[in-house]
Amino acid sequence: MQALLGVIFHFIGGFASGSFYIPYKQVKGWAWESYWIVGGLFSWLIVPPLAAYLTIPGFTDIIAATDGGILLITYIFGVLWGIGGLTYGLGVRYLGVSLGSSIILGLCSVFGALIPSVYYQFSPRPGKDTISDLLTNSWGQMVLLGLLVCVIGIVICGKAGAMKDSDLKKSGYVADDKTEFKIGLGLTVSIISGVLSACFAFGIDAGKVMAEEANAAWKALNPDQGEFLFQNNVTYVVILLGGLTTNFIWCMLLNARNKTFGNYTDSRTPLLSNYIFSALAGTTWFLQFFFYGMGESKLGNGPSSWILHMAFIILVANSWGLILKEWKGISKKTLTMIISGILVIVLSVLIVGYGNYLRE
Repeated sequence: MQALLGVIFHFIGGFASGSFYIPYKQVKGWAWESYWIVGGLFSWLIVPPLAAYLTIPGFTDIIAATDGGILLITYIFGVLWGIGGLTYGLGVRYLGVSLGSSIILGLCSVFGALIPSVYYQFSPRPGKDTISDLLTNSWGQMVLLGLLVCVIGIVICGKAGAMKDSDLKKSGYVADDKTEFKIGLGLTVSIISGVLSACFAFGIDAGKVMAEEANAAWKALNPDQGEFLFQNNVTYVVILLGGLTTNFIWCMLLNARNKTFGNYTDSRTPLLSNYIFSALAGTTWFLQFFFYGMGESKLGNGPSSWILHMAFIILVANSWGLILKEWKGISKKTLTMIISGILVIVLSVLIVGYGNYLRE
């Protein structure tokens, strides 16, 4: 029953992540950087502390009592993840929800399992796996195989993206303004996003001591009731401040360069609905990790939880891609290529998940 609840929570989290960009499509008359940072303020600054406040009494005391070095490295991984989150928005913008999300999340899922092992190779810690462990154990070799399969899937998706670009030009079909399909730029930012977005998984691991403190305090008050569902909410506060730092600086630079600061007060645009939809997108985005933490507390397996979470996001994002008709104007051959690439990425996620299962 605990495992089933964990899967359900991960599905809800995956649905939130795979759906968060949809409200942004209802924003009218604003530049990308304007609605992205408005939504981001809810994702990274407003909602996380509110969620922690509602679920973890004294969460600020836990943060204050945590070693400064742990807080710093957790924050730094949040900054790196923030670059990944920033380029995620650009990847979806230039490749569409379906193709962009598949490439980014496929890379994110496998690198999320690799980044910690590389770090611990150079900074060993008892109970933590190194890259050498991956290379010399059957379960680790399975994880590496999953990475290879993911790369193959990325190549297939990249080929499909080029074919889509060619199909659109031949048919004269003009993509939706909010999609702005650009295969070269889209692939570049998506690969960067996929690699750096995986830093969130390591940020959770780096700041695990805060979650453990919250878990211990809750269990002391609620004995024999299992693990605390919301223990990760305190860690998210620190990680997401790092993400806010990256995205805020970049969006302000874009506002200055593109002269779009006026978006926030431009009465010629539907200001109220723009703020509401941006806030909805940002809040929905945060809910992915709110439910991720609940799912991980039930499954008790960080790496496999991460893989399951990513798999659900890929499936949900691609379902939205079909609903939004992102494949309109392409040939059956291109559609087959795209579907094949996505399925290979999903397969890679499952292989990595199986590798982590073997480790248990």
